[in-house]
Amino acid sequence: MNTDSRLERANDNAAAFWLAQARAHGWRSRVLPGLTAVRCARTPDDAHRIVLTRPYTEPEAVERELADLLADWSTVHFTLEDPYGGLDLTRFGAARMPLMPVMVRDPGPVEGVTAALPAVSQAHGGGVLTVDEAVDGDSFALVERAIVEGFPLPARRPWVRGDALPERLLGEPGWRAWLGRDDGAVAGTCLTYDDGRATGVYWVATLPDRRGRGVAGAVLRTALVHAHPDRPATLVATSLGEPLYRKLGFVERARTCWWSRTPAQG
Repeated sequence: MNTDSRLERANDNAAAFWLAQARAHGWRSRVLPGLTAVRCARTPDDAHRIVLTRPYTEPEAVERELADLLADWSTVHFTLEDPYGGLDLTRFGAARMPLMPVMVRDPGPVEGVTAALPAVSQAHGGGVLTVDEAVDGDSFALVERAIVEGFPLPARRPWVRGDALPERLLGEPGWRAWLGRDDGAVAGTCLTYDDGRATGVYWVATLPDRRGRGVAGAVLRTALVHAHPDRPATLVATSLGEPLYRKLGFVERARTCWWSRTPAQG
């Protein structure tokens, strides 16, 4: 397999995205051939994140490596991304989640976005949508809150500023945040992370009372135009978001298998 394919670029970007968070939070991390792990540690049962980045021929060897890592980190809860689908983590007490498409959009024009920021468009049903980059602590806190409440991130509720996304992330090279407003009210957001080879899109979120008005599309279009339009853009799609991503030119490259072990399962 070509280990510089669009899929591997997406995997590498996801790993780098989590390593950036590890640096900002002061978490431990481990990078091994074909595997990147981050020991998220806001609370003792916080979900550790593991991303498989390269194909493997011996699933048993990967599982042994994983067992050593979980024991070393006293892991209770973890989420593992396996875009190659060859592992069976039931013996670790993990449950397999529904397959999700890894999608890539090659560089190209995006229609309907103004060249200057904030980008301005019309909401479905009337009103004005504006999208701008969050470049300071206060606007980044609004992004964080929109992700916690709109994505959502139940483990981070009630929202506490800086708990999920500390302001130090704004100093991470390649890390950018995009904030959408509907008639001036915070409506949605997404994050992008550029690692020099691809721009990953993460946590596209719309607040519940603003859904159906085109917020996610406006935010994502703006991010695609103003982040790094000369790079491939990558994301993992939920079933809810997939139609929008396809409309914007994203194409499925693989279907990834995520495994999750919660404290109750473990």
